[in-house]
Amino acid sequence: MAEKKKGGSGRIFVWIAVGLAMLGLGGFGASGLSGTLRTVGSVGDKHIDVQQYANRLGQEIRAVEAQTGQSLPFARAQEIGLDQAVLQQLITTRALDHEATQLGISIGDETLRDQIVEIPAFQGVNGEFDREGYAFALERSGQSEADFENGLREETARTLLQGALVSGVVMPDTYTDTLVNFFGESRNFTWARLVAGDLETPLAEPTEADLKAYYEANLDQFMLEETKQLTYVELTPDSLIGEIEIPDEDMRAEFAARADEYNRPERRLIERLVFLDQASADQAVAALEVNGTTFEALVEERGLTLEDVDMGDNDRLSLDAAGEAVFGADVGDVVGPLPSALGPALFRVNGILPAQITTFEQATPQLQEYLASDRARRMVERLAQDYDDMLAGGATLEELAAETDMVLGEMEWYEGYGDGIAAYADFGETAAALTASDFPKIGNLDDGGIFAMRLNGELPVRAATFEKSRDQVRSNWQASQVEDRLRALAETYLPQLESGTEFAGLGLTGVEETDQNRQGFIGGTPPSFMADVFKMEVGKVAIVDSFGTVLVVRLDAINPAGDNPEVAALATQLQEQVNQQLAQDVFNAYAQDTVLRAGQNIDPRALAAVHVNFP
Repeated sequence: MAEKKKGGSGRIFVWIAVGLAMLGLGGFGASGLSGTLRTVGSVGDKHIDVQQYANRLGQEIRAVEAQTGQSLPFARAQEIGLDQAVLQQLITTRALDHEATQLGISIGDETLRDQIVEIPAFQGVNGEFDREGYAFALERSGQSEADFENGLREETARTLLQGALVSGVVMPDTYTDTLVNFFGESRNFTWARLVAGDLETPLAEPTEADLKAYYEANLDQFMLEETKQLTYVELTPDSLIGEIEIPDEDMRAEFAARADEYNRPERRLIERLVFLDQASADQAVAALEVNGTTFEALVEERGLTLEDVDMGDNDRLSLDAAGEAVFGADVGDVVGPLPSALGPALFRVNGILPAQITTFEQATPQLQEYLASDRARRMVERLAQDYDDMLAGGATLEELAAETDMVLGEMEWYEGYGDGIAAYADFGETAAALTASDFPKIGNLDDGGIFAMRLNGELPVRAATFEKSRDQVRSNWQASQVEDRLRALAETYLPQLESGTEFAGLGLTGVEETDQNRQGFIGGTPPSFMADVFKMEVGKVAIVDSFGTVLVVRLDAINPAGDNPEVAALATQLQEQVNQQLAQDVFNAYAQDTVLRAGQNIDPRALAAVHVNFP
């Protein structure tokens, strides 16, 4: 832990304690934990107060609830180990208090007084220490003055012990320098890609024996996931549309209801610049006509953008009194000043959208499809309950398919399978949770369809048969053969490249990379490419497999971490991080040792007495 200033942590501790008291969060109160139990245990010669444990546990539960936005029942808090974490924190704290006492670390009465009078919660409206307010706040928190002041002494002593322990804990510079060099180094290298076209002879056709041998040697490439064998039935609205006839009067009623969609008047794409008064608008028009300014310049002078004045498309009636003039203008014209709801304005026409008139006859196919789809969805919704009742009455999926419009099917389903009905999320979620003891029931699809399924059996992770994998086996065999031959070709280049021959001299198209760090990425290379490069020695050449091709890489230079602001900032950041981590590790080790040396005695009855008060 980082070093703290003397007394700082003590003040924070007191302010928190008093703040909780003032907010009425002091725990269960005097009556919440009545009885003879006063402690939940001891560490060394220090007791862990029942109320202290209850308060801390309540605070942690409320903190989790604030983070998640959900209530946290105590049973769930125990499942995640929250009660044990709180108890362990208090054990560690009291062990350090015991250690401080054994070492004789404490503070005098004068220092204690100075800390108390500086606490804002104990000060009156004049900013001075309020003795009555001090007593009242402690009474509200269920503490006596003696207990509070003793706790403050222990907190301060513990802080002094901690500060003495971690102050001056610094990781040696060698460690930071090693990290900086590791992260700050870069590499210069040249690489080229060999592809199937670089082979002198084409790949021969594989024999049946070649494919079977490859299959047997690489079964891990043809594994099938754990699979559920399902029988299912489905019914979609689309399958019923052909049976639905829409009366002509229904389509005409829908056509009338959507008149705005099928009969759109002529519109204009316009921009409108509004002025405070007529004089300002007239002055702007004069600037356009006489001074040769532009509409864009007028908008900019007002501190606006063209997006601010854009009105989109408008019909004649929506523009009120300005409609006639705007619709009489050509594209690019600026008209006005004209009246608007916000005052006199200039209008610029940016486009003309002609009227769109769709006759009933033209709209009929769309209306037919829309109304039929809607009625099909509602029909499926009504049928779903009837079908569910049939299944609940003992009907099998096969019987349901025979007696209704539902379609029967079978599939081998696994996580990620997405063909046909399995592409629906609802179907996949149901299949994933399905067990052999589940009875088929109707489920809903997000497009209005319904389904039901039955688990017939489960297949473990296994290799697909050769026949089912034949195409993949052939493809993988070819890729493997190409890589093997390309790697053999690359091996012939290694001695020449390492002896100084340039890539171009071997007919290779070399790509030179400079100052690439460990986090760099070269497009078209495998994820491990940079890590492989950083393992190389200068002048050496490596061969890297890459997605059915082969990369030939020569390391040209190792560039040490430079002396620049970025490296200096990295060094400072790393030094701070490792120092903090080292201090934390030292403190944690010391705290654990302190707990072991002090010894602990926890009373399960007292813990249970606290826990029953939490809902």
